[in-house]
Amino acid sequence: MNRLVEIRRQEFICRERALLDSERKSFWLAKAEEWEKRALEEIAFHFSECNRDSADCQTAAC
Repeated sequence: MNRLVEIRRQEFICRERALLDSERKSFWLAKAEEWEKRALEEIAFHFSECNRDSADCQTAAC
């Protein structure tokens, strides 16, 4: 989950820069969206791993 925290931090930094840099606002917002997508992918990966582990445990009668 530390990876998710770092990804969200990068997203936040890009959104902050978009507020401060009006000339490149669209660039920074696009970068923030890229980081947001990475965060969602990280969350999906985490849940798929949890579900896989849970299924493995059930088939092994944990």
